[in-house]
Amino acid sequence: MTAAAPELQVRTGPAYWLGGYASMMRFDLKNLRSYVTIGLVIQVLMGAGMSLMYGYYFGDLSPAQQTFLATGIPALALVPIGFVMVPSAISEHKLRDTYDYVWSMPVPRMASAMSFFTIFTLLAIPGTVLALVIATIVYEVDLSVSWAIVPAVLLTSAVATSVGYAMGHGIPEPRVTNLFTNLIIFLALLFSPIVVAIDQFPTWWAGVQRVLPFWHMSVVIRAGLTEGMVTTPVAASYLVLLAWAVFCSLIAAWVVGRRR
Repeated sequence: MTAAAPELQVRTGPAYWLGGYASMMRFDLKNLRSYVTIGLVIQVLMGAGMSLMYGYYFGDLSPAQQTFLATGIPALALVPIGFVMVPSAISEHKLRDTYDYVWSMPVPRMASAMSFFTIFTLLAIPGTVLALVIATIVYEVDLSVSWAIVPAVLLTSAVATSVGYAMGHGIPEPRVTNLFTNLIIFLALLFSPIVVAIDQFPTWWAGVQRVLPFWHMSVVIRAGLTEGMVTTPVAASYLVLLAWAVFCSLIAAWVVGRRR
């Protein structure tokens, strides 16, 4: 007489989800440790380094212009982490044939996604702060920091990470993903109103930038670092950034949910 097969139990519930989330955090931190180090270095170099380079390009700046430039550096420093490092890390998994292995691990898929998302969102903050400190020292800027800087940095970091996460998972070919990340860096550095006033751009391109997240990232951060410098509706920028975060998170969730 054969023994009855043990009944399979589906593990669910908050405790199981949190346990999987903690396990994936440990796995991702160990697996991505080289990206964490390189990401911080690149972020500081891009943020603080570009603040110096822009100063050379612009020449003598008034105190107001120096403040505008320095307070745009945090948004600029978020670009390499969220828009480049996140999709590049996902592409690395695909190129090394470890992408399917990660999704086959016995943890909830959204716990795995949230682990990756959390690590890169938090990774973006130290380099952003350091880049801002360097920029304020270089230009001798006095900031009027308010409590609004906390949600501004957290939201902009989440937006950058969510966009990169959606790109990394939504684009099947890693090489195409890398082309897109290079294009984003090119647009952010030279053609986005992060450290240059949006009024300096052609009307049609300024309209495009009001839809893209770059300008809104600089608006909410600059509003939290200065008083009276931002004259556009800050609430509108928050809504645009929130829409980008939700939209890209839904795309990533759809792609992840389709995997079997």
